[in-house]
Amino acid sequence: MTTVLKLDEKHYRSSVPMPAKPLIELRGVTKSYRSAQGMMQALRPLDFEIREQEFVSIVGPSGCGKSTLLKMVAGLEEISSGTMTLSGQPIRGPQKNVGIVFQSAVLLAWRNVLDNILLQAEMRRMPKREAREKAMKLIAMAGLGGFEEKYPWQLSGGMQQRVSICRALLHEPAVLLMDEPFGALDAMTRESMNMELQRIWLESKKTVLLITHSIPEAVFLSDRVLVMSERPGAIAAIYDIELPRARSLEVMATPAFLHYTKTIRAHFNAQGSLDEH
Repeated sequence: MTTVLKLDEKHYRSSVPMPAKPLIELRGVTKSYRSAQGMMQALRPLDFEIREQEFVSIVGPSGCGKSTLLKMVAGLEEISSGTMTLSGQPIRGPQKNVGIVFQSAVLLAWRNVLDNILLQAEMRRMPKREAREKAMKLIAMAGLGGFEEKYPWQLSGGMQQRVSICRALLHEPAVLLMDEPFGALDAMTRESMNMELQRIWLESKKTVLLITHSIPEAVFLSDRVLVMSERPGAIAAIYDIELPRARSLEVMATPAFLHYTKTIRAHFNAQGSLDEH
């Protein structure tokens, strides 16, 4: 049984209305692998949904199946049982309506910022003029104006990840999947990128599913935080984050924010299982 935590104080309720229409739905979804010892269960039955324009984070101990779950939503791995849909359609194989950002920016060293973003257009055979116009708008939205001709080695780690986010959004996907995108950044750059991601999300109105080990990051960015248990992974708790939008870094010092992080962290302190960074 999952636990749902909500704060009743009106002061903490989000200023952004929560859309009711589900975009992603999982019903009884499991994942098992064949090993030398026989079948190994990676994910126990999962039942949850993610609504349009919602920002959802998943936290959990290492090896609990967070990244596996994200790959299944992207259609990069098959589910073993249950049903999983995107926009009402079963997820079977790689999804065209999904953008993915990994921990490493994976930029091509011989291509500048604009051309790295346009790689998405080449792969999807988008009209060149349309793709370039969209890329330039994304560059402006991500605060990368003036860096179009710069190469990856000329950019900071945070700027490289912004390029990666722009590339993932170029084909206007319905959902953005992010697997520990800021895990390799230093603490100050990570905070800055959290602010940038929040701003990009508010402007783009995309649905976001973020995998992270950082509880403060999850609470700061999300409408809801899903907590996973140790392997075989399952949803142990769901937390509605009722903090006003847009959020500044100062919100991290408020009683409501500290209550959320303390309560979520208590799940893992009891198990001694969260490798938070």
